[in-house]
Amino acid sequence: MKKRIRSLRGIVSMVRLVRDPDRLDEVFALADAMANDEILSQLAAAFAEDPRGARALVERPRIGRVDLQALRSLPEGTLGRTFAEHMIANGLDPAALPSLESHDAASFVRAHLYETHDVWHAVTGFKTDVAGELGLQAFGLAQFPSRLGALLIAGGLLHAAISRFDDRDARMREIVRGWLLGKRARKLFGMRWGEMWSRPIDEIRRELGLDLAAIEAELPARELVLEVPAAA
Repeated sequence: MKKRIRSLRGIVSMVRLVRDPDRLDEVFALADAMANDEILSQLAAAFAEDPRGARALVERPRIGRVDLQALRSLPEGTLGRTFAEHMIANGLDPAALPSLESHDAASFVRAHLYETHDVWHAVTGFKTDVAGELGLQAFGLAQFPSRLGALLIAGGLLHAAISRFDDRDARMREIVRGWLLGKRARKLFGMRWGEMWSRPIDEIRRELGLDLAAIEAELPARELVLEVPAAA
């Protein structure tokens, strides 16, 4: 019975997200609906294939309390400064997010992905608009078997087809960028971000294989102009 109710809640959230992909509350609701033991165990098994991920599942490191003003005072170009500016610019407060329990590997997977989502935004360079969120979901899908990411991408494209067809290029471009970046980068799961705030973000990106400029150079221009041959 509980499984059916959870599935129904997930369907309702998905429908609402297709109507309005900016509904963060429905993203959380969909994530909760999909956070069953089977899916979380599959994710844990996938993360355990990477040495860092396997270690993280045992040690279960958490970010801990985040002081945005303290991070904002760090030198420009550090991970902490970049993260703080990302959060402040988008009106986000890490203290407003509930801290999920982490009592075993499966619950740690959910808690870790939940609390590091915006750090991933900062290091990958994806914005928080719909296109940017879809790009980050594509990045995650390339790194691990994210059923939630696949659903959110599908919902975002369906919303574009129904209501925002003019945004299709931006969304597809970020999805492609996220997929390529995620496939080429080292696994981000299990990174101890809370111990890295004062490090230069460019240095961290190099270590993780996050070559943002190289991926950007491979993508077509944002405004693609087709040349039509002149009539003979």
